[in-house]
Amino acid sequence: MPMPRWWARMNKYTFNPRELKKGVRPAIIHLGRVSGREYQTPLDAFRVDGGYLFVPVYGVQSDWVRNVLAAGSARLRVDGGEVTLTKPRLIDSAAAFALLPEGTERPPKWLKLEQYLLTDLESSCS
Repeated sequence: MPMPRWWARMNKYTFNPRELKKGVRPAIIHLGRVSGREYQTPLDAFRVDGGYLFVPVYGVQSDWVRNVLAAGSARLRVDGGEVTLTKPRLIDSAAAFALLPEGTERPPKWLKLEQYLLTDLESSCS
């Protein structure tokens, strides 16, 4: 069971703004499905071959996950720069863990996460 929704709402107004201000943690930049407004969500981004893997600790019904899937793209501020992410899709835990390098810390089993968000990096040569 992903983290409770009330915890996500609390973090949205307390933890997230502080983390964004620090500028240390990766942040996914996405457009609201309804509002079209730009949002930034700090999170852990795992670099995998050809893209990034994200762990939706509040579940795939989180606004940021739904926004990225609906838009079909997002940007990621990471390592002092910004990259464009494309082709977002949900994958199961077995596929996600197979992509992670050996020794990468996994989310706690008690979260019982079944799906993860995988994106591709936009190709620099078109």
